[in-house]
Amino acid sequence: MTTASSDSFPSPATGIRSICVFCGSRFGSNPAYADHARELGRLMAARGIRLVYGGGRVGLMGVVADAVLAGGGEVVGVIPKLLIEKEVEHRGLTELHEVDSMHTRKAMMERMSDAFIVLPGGFGTMDEMCEILTWAQLGLHEKPLGLLNTAHYYDGLLGFFDRSRDEDFVSARNRALIRTEASPAALLDRLAARG
Repeated sequence: MTTASSDSFPSPATGIRSICVFCGSRFGSNPAYADHARELGRLMAARGIRLVYGGGRVGLMGVVADAVLAGGGEVVGVIPKLLIEKEVEHRGLTELHEVDSMHTRKAMMERMSDAFIVLPGGFGTMDEMCEILTWAQLGLHEKPLGLLNTAHYYDGLLGFFDRSRDEDFVSARNRALIRTEASPAALLDRLAARG
Protein backbone atom coordinates (compact mmCIF):
# COMPACT_ATOMS: atom_id res chain seq x y z
CA MET A 1 0.00 0.00 0.00
CA THR A 2 1.26 3.47 -0.84
CA THR A 3 0.39 6.84 0.60
CA ALA A 4 0.16 9.57 -2.00
CA SER A 5 -1.30 12.98 -2.66
CA SER A 6 -3.59 13.80 -5.56
CA ASP A 7 -0.78 15.85 -7.15
CA SER A 8 1.37 12.81 -7.90
CA PHE A 9 -0.50 11.72 -11.03
CA PRO A 10 -0.51 13.48 -14.41
CA SER A 11 -3.72 14.17 -16.26
CA PRO A 12 -4.54 11.31 -18.65
CA ALA A 13 -4.03 11.64 -22.37
CA THR A 14 -6.84 11.25 -24.87
CA GLY A 15 -8.59 7.88 -25.20
CA ILE A 16 -10.17 5.74 -22.50
CA ARG A 17 -7.54 3.53 -20.90
CA SER A 18 -8.72 3.92 -17.31
CA ILE A 19 -12.25 4.16 -15.89
CA CYS A 20 -13.19 5.15 -12.36
CA VAL A 21 -16.19 3.18 -11.09
CA PHE A 22 -18.33 4.50 -8.24
CA CYS A 23 -20.55 1.89 -6.60
CA GLY A 24 -21.93 0.53 -3.36
CA SER A 25 -19.99 -1.16 -0.58
CA ARG A 26 -23.12 -3.33 -0.21
CA PHE A 27 -24.66 -5.77 -2.69
CA GLY A 28 -28.20 -4.39 -2.73
CA SER A 29 -31.32 -6.54 -2.79
CA ASN A 30 -31.40 -7.38 -6.51
CA PRO A 31 -28.86 -9.96 -7.82
CA ALA A 32 -28.79 -8.01 -11.10
CA TYR A 33 -26.64 -5.34 -9.42
CA ALA A 34 -23.80 -7.78 -8.76
CA ASP A 35 -24.32 -9.42 -12.15
CA HIS A 36 -23.82 -6.09 -13.93
CA ALA A 37 -20.84 -5.18 -11.74
CA ARG A 38 -19.24 -8.53 -12.64
CA GLU A 39 -20.04 -8.09 -16.35
CA LEU A 40 -18.62 -4.58 -16.36
CA GLY A 41 -15.40 -5.79 -14.76
CA ARG A 42 -15.08 -8.63 -17.24
CA LEU A 43 -15.62 -6.30 -20.20
CA MET A 44 -13.13 -3.74 -18.87
CA ALA A 45 -10.46 -6.42 -18.53
CA ALA A 46 -11.22 -7.79 -22.01
CA ARG A 47 -10.93 -4.29 -23.51
CA GLY A 48 -7.70 -3.52 -21.66
CA ILE A 49 -9.27 -0.79 -19.52
CA ARG A 50 -7.81 -0.26 -16.04
CA LEU A 51 -10.24 0.03 -13.12
CA VAL A 52 -9.83 2.85 -10.62
CA TYR A 53 -12.17 2.60 -7.65
CA GLY A 54 -12.54 3.08 -3.90
CA GLY A 55 -10.27 0.20 -2.87
CA GLY A 56 -12.77 -1.91 -0.90
CA ARG A 57 -13.35 -5.65 -1.18
CA VAL A 58 -16.96 -5.64 0.04
CA GLY A 59 -20.22 -5.21 -1.87
CA LEU A 60 -20.29 -4.18 -5.51
CA MET A 61 -16.85 -2.62 -5.04
CA GLY A 62 -15.36 -6.05 -4.46
CA VAL A 63 -17.38 -7.66 -7.25
CA VAL A 64 -16.19 -5.29 -9.98
CA ALA A 65 -12.58 -5.35 -8.75
CA ASP A 66 -12.47 -9.15 -8.57
CA ALA A 67 -13.95 -9.44 -12.06
CA VAL A 68 -11.31 -7.16 -13.57
CA LEU A 69 -8.54 -9.05 -11.77
CA ALA A 70 -9.96 -12.42 -12.82
CA GLY A 71 -9.84 -11.23 -16.43
CA GLY A 72 -6.17 -10.30 -16.13
CA GLY A 73 -6.82 -6.56 -15.88
CA GLU A 74 -5.29 -3.88 -13.69
CA VAL A 75 -7.08 -2.49 -10.64
CA VAL A 76 -6.08 0.60 -8.68
CA GLY A 77 -7.77 1.27 -5.35
CA VAL A 78 -7.84 4.57 -3.47
CA ILE A 79 -9.05 4.37 0.12
CA PRO A 80 -9.06 6.89 2.98
CA LYS A 81 -7.62 5.74 6.30
CA LEU A 82 -10.99 6.28 7.98
CA LEU A 83 -12.67 3.72 5.69
CA ILE A 84 -10.08 0.94 5.81
CA GLU A 85 -12.03 -0.98 8.44
CA LYS A 86 -15.51 -0.11 7.15
CA GLU A 87 -14.92 -0.86 3.46
CA VAL A 88 -12.26 -3.51 4.22
CA GLU A 89 -9.44 -2.70 1.80
CA HIS A 90 -8.82 -5.16 -1.01
CA ARG A 91 -5.29 -6.56 -0.60
CA GLY A 92 -5.07 -8.26 -4.01
CA LEU A 93 -5.03 -5.15 -6.20
CA THR A 94 -2.45 -4.01 -8.71
CA GLU A 95 -2.06 -0.85 -6.61
CA LEU A 96 -3.69 0.35 -3.39
CA HIS A 97 -3.27 3.97 -2.30
CA GLU A 98 -4.10 5.02 1.24
CA VAL A 99 -5.08 8.71 1.43
CA ASP A 100 -5.94 11.14 4.19
CA SER A 101 -9.48 12.20 3.28
CA MET A 102 -12.53 11.61 1.12
CA HIS A 103 -11.73 14.73 -0.90
CA THR A 104 -8.19 13.51 -1.61
CA ARG A 105 -9.66 10.16 -2.66
CA LYS A 106 -12.01 11.73 -5.20
CA ALA A 107 -9.35 14.08 -6.54
CA MET A 108 -6.87 11.23 -7.01
CA MET A 109 -9.43 8.98 -8.69
CA GLU A 110 -10.39 11.81 -11.05
CA ARG A 111 -6.78 12.45 -12.06
CA MET A 112 -6.09 8.75 -12.67
CA SER A 113 -9.17 8.20 -14.85
CA ASP A 114 -10.25 8.97 -18.39
CA ALA A 115 -13.98 8.39 -17.73
CA PHE A 116 -16.42 7.52 -14.93
CA ILE A 117 -19.13 4.91 -14.47
CA VAL A 118 -21.72 4.93 -11.70
CA LEU A 119 -23.20 1.58 -10.62
CA PRO A 120 -25.95 1.21 -8.02
CA GLY A 121 -25.00 2.51 -4.60
CA GLY A 122 -26.05 4.72 -1.73
CA PHE A 123 -25.12 8.11 -0.33
CA GLY A 124 -21.37 7.66 -0.83
CA THR A 125 -21.85 6.74 -4.47
CA MET A 126 -24.11 9.77 -4.96
CA ASP A 127 -21.53 12.03 -3.30
CA GLU A 128 -18.79 10.80 -5.64
CA MET A 129 -20.95 11.09 -8.73
CA CYS A 130 -22.27 14.55 -7.89
CA GLU A 131 -18.82 15.96 -7.17
CA ILE A 132 -17.40 14.64 -10.45
CA LEU A 133 -20.51 15.90 -12.26
CA THR A 134 -20.16 19.34 -10.66
CA TRP A 135 -16.49 19.50 -11.65
CA ALA A 136 -17.54 18.78 -15.25
CA GLN A 137 -20.26 21.46 -15.07
CA LEU A 138 -17.62 23.96 -13.89
CA GLY A 139 -15.26 22.96 -16.70
CA LEU A 140 -12.64 21.41 -14.40
CA HIS A 141 -12.58 18.29 -16.58
CA GLU A 142 -14.14 17.07 -19.83
CA LYS A 143 -14.19 13.34 -19.08
CA PRO A 144 -17.36 11.41 -19.86
CA LEU A 145 -19.60 10.13 -17.08
CA GLY A 146 -21.90 7.15 -17.53
CA LEU A 147 -24.65 5.91 -15.26
CA LEU A 148 -25.56 2.22 -15.45
CA ASN A 149 -29.29 2.05 -14.77
CA THR A 150 -29.41 -1.62 -13.76
CA ALA A 151 -32.98 -2.86 -13.23
CA HIS A 152 -34.19 0.77 -13.37
CA TYR A 153 -32.40 1.53 -10.10
CA TYR A 154 -31.76 5.15 -11.06
CA ASP A 155 -35.14 5.97 -12.64
CA GLY A 156 -36.07 8.25 -9.73
CA LEU A 157 -32.74 10.07 -9.80
CA LEU A 158 -32.92 10.55 -13.56
CA GLY A 159 -36.43 11.94 -13.11
CA PHE A 160 -35.05 14.42 -10.58
CA PHE A 161 -32.32 15.47 -13.02
CA ASP A 162 -34.96 16.01 -15.70
CA ARG A 163 -37.07 18.05 -13.28
CA SER A 164 -34.00 20.15 -12.40
CA ARG A 165 -33.51 20.85 -16.10
CA ASP A 166 -37.21 21.56 -16.68
CA GLU A 167 -37.30 23.97 -13.71
CA ASP A 168 -34.17 25.72 -15.04
CA PHE A 169 -31.82 24.80 -12.20
CA VAL A 170 -29.69 22.70 -14.57
CA SER A 171 -29.02 23.62 -18.20
CA ALA A 172 -29.88 21.17 -20.97
CA ARG A 173 -26.16 21.02 -21.80
CA ASN A 174 -25.25 20.04 -18.25
CA ARG A 175 -28.11 17.54 -18.00
CA ALA A 176 -26.61 15.85 -21.07
CA LEU A 177 -23.32 15.30 -19.18
CA ILE A 178 -24.84 12.12 -17.71
CA ARG A 179 -24.91 9.30 -20.26
CA THR A 180 -27.28 6.52 -19.27
CA GLU A 181 -27.57 2.93 -20.50
CA ALA A 182 -29.14 -0.26 -19.17
CA SER A 183 -26.25 -2.64 -19.98
CA PRO A 184 -22.51 -2.53 -19.26
CA ALA A 185 -21.52 -3.15 -22.90
CA ALA A 186 -23.76 -0.38 -24.23
CA LEU A 187 -22.45 2.06 -21.63
CA LEU A 188 -18.79 1.26 -22.37
CA ASP A 189 -19.45 1.70 -26.09
CA ARG A 190 -21.17 5.03 -25.51
CA LEU A 191 -18.37 6.35 -23.31
CA ALA A 192 -15.77 5.27 -25.88
CA ALA A 193 -17.71 7.18 -28.55
CA ARG A 194 -18.17 10.09 -26.10
CA GLY A 195 -21.75 10.25 -27.29
